[in-house]
Amino acid sequence: MEIIPNVHLIPGIVANPYLIIDSDGLTLIDAGLPGSHKKILRYLADLGYSPKDTKRILITHADFDHVGGLAALKAATDARVYANTTEAAAMAAGRPSRSLRPSNAFGKLFFGIMGHMFKASPVQVDEFLVDGQVLPVLGGLRVLETFGHTPGHLSFFAPSAGILFVGDSIVSEKSGLRGSRGANNWDQAKSDESVRKQAVLGARIVCSGHGPVVMDAAGKFPQG
Repeated sequence: MEIIPNVHLIPGIVANPYLIIDSDGLTLIDAGLPGSHKKILRYLADLGYSPKDTKRILITHADFDHVGGLAALKAATDARVYANTTEAAAMAAGRPSRSLRPSNAFGKLFFGIMGHMFKASPVQVDEFLVDGQVLPVLGGLRVLETFGHTPGHLSFFAPSAGILFVGDSIVSEKSGLRGSRGANNWDQAKSDESVRKQAVLGARIVCSGHGPVVMDAAGKFPQG
């Protein structure tokens, strides 16, 4: 699904992956669950691209629904993988970057089952990203440290297009945007700070890891 020219949401995958098309090749943001690489590569093929056209895979954080398909994608594309150092260490070990903290027995059971059902294969990150770094993607894609959901969570902002890729630092719901919270949140205070940091960027479009793309995003960020 094309969001704006040369920026696509790849549909039908848990934890939305995004595709950016530039003259020097393709950039993916996040990789979905284990097995999601098949849908991602099929989507590229439908647009007329081969796997080797993919030059970069940017990872927001190391949760299995965002990196599950990464090992297979890296093998198929030979793309370089980019992430924060904390998330990279977790990805190399094939585990999340923080422990989950369910508040009740049902939550413990649910996360336990999910942890056994879905495991991400270990992947080595090629380049470590830091806050303020600008990548040669979409006219200049700025790296944002948006810690909170995980200890090394990243977002990506393209000022020229007014588009912000927020991973799980902000969730898109029918009622609007909300910051990350709950048992899978590493640090609520940092999460709230990351929402405020992104709210002042002036993004017109917000692309989250979960939920629909939000167009005309001004004024829709959580307050406080």
